[in-house]
Amino acid sequence: MAGGNAVVLDDLVGASLRGHHAHLARGHGGAVTYLPGVATFSAVPAGAGPAEWADLTRLLGQGEFADLFDCPSIPPSHWEPVFVLEGRQMIWPGPGSRVPSQAEARTGMVELGPGDVPEMLDLAGRTQPGPFWARTLELGTYLGIRDKGTLVAMAGERLRPPGWTEISAVCTAPEARGRGYAARLVSALAGRIVSRDERPFLHVADTNTAAIALYERLGFETRKPVTFRGFRTPVSS
Repeated sequence: MAGGNAVVLDDLVGASLRGHHAHLARGHGGAVTYLPGVATFSAVPAGAGPAEWADLTRLLGQGEFADLFDCPSIPPSHWEPVFVLEGRQMIWPGPGSRVPSQAEARTGMVELGPGDVPEMLDLAGRTQPGPFWARTLELGTYLGIRDKGTLVAMAGERLRPPGWTEISAVCTAPEARGRGYAARLVSALAGRIVSRDERPFLHVADTNTAAIALYERLGFETRKPVTFRGFRTPVSS
C-alpha cells in the first residue's frame, strides 16, 4: 500500500475540490465549494486574506451558510459564527496494518445507488451521522445493509484528497444497533480503499466516544484534533 502524504489532510476540502472532485466543484477566485446538493463544504487557501474571503462571499452569496469543515484559515471577525464542533481526524496506520478481506467484511452488504437515495436520506435524518444531501452519493461508493428489505445501516466515501479517501455517513438505525453493522461497513470500505493503493481516514466528534472506541478497535489512529466551524457570510449594508 503506497498511501498518501498526510500533509494534504490539513486542507482536505480544497485538495478534494481541486483534484478528484473537481467535476463536483464550483469556484470564484481563490474560493471553492461543492455543487448544490452534493455537500456544503467550502475552502479558501491557507493564510487567506480579505480578497479570498470576499471571493467566498461572492461564490456563496451574502448571508449564506459557509461550512468550512476544518479549514486552516479563519474568516474575518465580522463573519457570523454558526457552529463550532470539536473532533478528531483518524487515519489508517499504513503498511503493516491488517486489512479485512472482502469476503469477511462484505457479507450481507449491497452497493447503494441513485434509487436508494430516499432511504439513505431517511436513515441519515433519523441517525444524524453528519451532513448528507440528495447528491452526496456522487462523492464515492456507499455500502448498505438491509434487514427484510429495509435499509438499516450504511457508510460511504466522502472527501478524496490525493492518496486518501474519507469514510463518512456511518450510521445504523436505532432498532438495528448492537449487531456489528458499523464495523462491517467501515472495514469493507477500508478494504476497498486500500486495494486501490489509497489510505482511509475519517472524522468523529470528541463526544462520540462509542464511535471512537469502534474505530480504534478497527485499527484507526488519531492523527490530530480538529475544529469544525460554520459561518454566515456577511451582508453589505
